[in-house]
Amino acid sequence: MPRPLQIDEIVQAGLCIGCGLCQSIAGPERVALVATADGRERPLAMAPLDTETVRVINAVCPGTRIEGADPDRLGPGTRIDPVWGPIGAVVKGYATDPVVRHRAASGGALTALAQFMLSSRRVEMVVHVAASPQAPMRSVRHLSFDAVDALEACGSRYGPAAPLRDFESVLDRGRPFALIAKPCDVGAVRNLARVDSRVDRLMRYALTMICGGASQLAKSQEVLERFGLAERDVVLFRYRGHGNPGRTRIETRDGRAHELTYAQMWEDEATWRLQSRCKICPDAIGEAADIVAGDTWPDATPQGEDAGFNSILTRTAAGAELLEAAVAAGAITICRPLAPRELDCFNPHQVAKKRAVGARLLALRATGVPVPRVRGLRIARLAASAGVRPAVREFRGTLRRRRSGRLGEPSVRLQ
Repeated sequence: MPRPLQIDEIVQAGLCIGCGLCQSIAGPERVALVATADGRERPLAMAPLDTETVRVINAVCPGTRIEGADPDRLGPGTRIDPVWGPIGAVVKGYATDPVVRHRAASGGALTALAQFMLSSRRVEMVVHVAASPQAPMRSVRHLSFDAVDALEACGSRYGPAAPLRDFESVLDRGRPFALIAKPCDVGAVRNLARVDSRVDRLMRYALTMICGGASQLAKSQEVLERFGLAERDVVLFRYRGHGNPGRTRIETRDGRAHELTYAQMWEDEATWRLQSRCKICPDAIGEAADIVAGDTWPDATPQGEDAGFNSILTRTAAGAELLEAAVAAGAITICRPLAPRELDCFNPHQVAKKRAVGARLLALRATGVPVPRVRGLRIARLAASAGVRPAVREFRGTLRRRRSGRLGEPSVRLQ
């Protein structure tokens, strides 16, 4: 059995996504999340870590261990799609409340579900992220305790986000909660459940989005530079929402406002500034979650603004029951069922990545660098289904990127 990796080794291998769970486990006096010069949040060991702490961090880190759905959570009749994994139901829908639908991302489904979970007392709080009040271009872990809280924190957040940096304190409250976070964050908490029984006792639901990847803060800083702004000038940085897809909007202390369309912000993939961990992610579609929400644009390209719609996919018995109850209560409106191949059409990047990641990880393993342990995500079968030539192309491309340093990171240092 390979030895556990030290935190710095995880970071240097490009496996860290900055979720913050290692800081929560070790305590901020021993592991601190720090901002890097390249615009990421990364853990730095402030004091030597004992063997048991390192072992637990390796067991839960979503850079070292990535697993699919627990079969025991799946509901009766759940089918396993080769690309999308466990599917209970998949539908097109939106938040019934027109304010939520307009203000939140896409059709507001995740915000509406957060409000429903809180108002129905299924949970006492929702753990997610929101814009930092002090630095609105950045994201912070946020707890919502009622529907008003959830609406105030709504909207997509791009760039670094560490929703799990004090997750132990959430568990210490002993109160039922839901988590809404990136697929890798959900996977980290499912990993933690294997070593901390409080997770399954207290976390009633885990919801996520179909994730296009987490950008470095440099992506947002480039937007500010485009308008000749400094971060200290900004009082609002809204990435999406207030329409679907909605414009990126920046407001300044002196009353100026600047906007970019979705295409201006995201059309050029070369400017996304994705973190290394995202490029080898085998589960950007949230197979460990109870419910997953995504966009519904053919070829992942909005044709203009619309009223807002989500694809909503249930994976577990808990997720199916939650969606059914939210629809019955009027929190979510369903338009029609969707077929898995329609999800392919809405998310061609995800289909391509799911088929490519097996060859990418194989290439990294061939270079001798650490790679995550991946189970239950069908990546070998999907790589084979893509064909020999695409697999060889991905393998060679990954070798080139690794050798050029584009799939690793430097050691973290205090700025």
